[in-house]
Amino acid sequence: MDMLDLAGRIINGKRLTKEDDLTFFFDCDLSELCEGADIIRQHFVGDKVDLCSIINGRSGRCPEDCKYCAQSAHNHTNCEVYDFLPKDKILEACRFNESQGIDRFSIVTAGRALSGSEFDKALDAYRTMKSECKIDLCASMGFLTRDQLHALHEAGVTSYHHNIETSRRNFPNICTTHTYEQKLATLKMVKEEGMWACSGGIIGMGETWQDRLDMALDLAEAGVDSIPINALMPIKGTPLENAKPLTEDEILRTVAMFRYINPKADIRLAAGRALLSNDGEKAFKSGASATITGNMLTTVACATIKSDKEMLRAMGRDVTPDYQK
Repeated sequence: MDMLDLAGRIINGKRLTKEDDLTFFFDCDLSELCEGADIIRQHFVGDKVDLCSIINGRSGRCPEDCKYCAQSAHNHTNCEVYDFLPKDKILEACRFNESQGIDRFSIVTAGRALSGSEFDKALDAYRTMKSECKIDLCASMGFLTRDQLHALHEAGVTSYHHNIETSRRNFPNICTTHTYEQKLATLKMVKEEGMWACSGGIIGMGETWQDRLDMALDLAEAGVDSIPINALMPIKGTPLENAKPLTEDEILRTVAMFRYINPKADIRLAAGRALLSNDGEKAFKSGASATITGNMLTTVACATIKSDKEMLRAMGRDVTPDYQK
């Protein structure tokens, strides 16, 4: 397969589907694959890099049994545990990220779904951020109802994050307390609400290349707007604590493959950037167009907002958010 020719055909309207034999992605020339992915990124997304930052709004005691997660009550980690954060602490973080020129800011909460008084507190925080800040607002709060998604949207949230994590086939190996179909159903409601859908997953959890391909195809079918790709950073006390770290080439091949299959989406680097050279510079030349920056959820980020912006500007990328233009 000539990957540069395929990139040109995708730019001219071709879309890759489950009916196509796409196994060539697994062993095609990596440099050509990445070059083609970057051409696709340049055409559909351009040089703007979407920067987002998150705050862990509620931590620990999650009843779900996700095998990678430090916050699951089924796992035995040293995860910090606390209820929903006070509004002033969330506002302080939001204002800081806006002052640093981040595109969007998200509250992420542990648990199956945020509900009751804590969801009301979240709505109050979003309404205040919407009225006092210009930064775009995102949320990641589990399996919310259609009414809750609508309430968030009205409060100022423009995007909702809900990872599918892996392929349909591999999902039961990673989590048994909810299903892949429930994940897709939530994403469908997000799209129907008119919000930006952010969904990706974690690679390096024992999945095959076919699983990664299937995940990319399912996200394309769901019409996802942003795809965070996390490389597993094994956490002591979780069932995956002894998982073998991915190589940089494996991560780059995954990023590029996702770009070919989701040409218009933001392919977003997330956890695991410590496995990449120079905080992922090669990945930004292989189809990536976005990243989470600043501190991560339960692991410390290898890069800072300042270092990310310096690296990206040196590459000729645009890191100025729309609200500052």
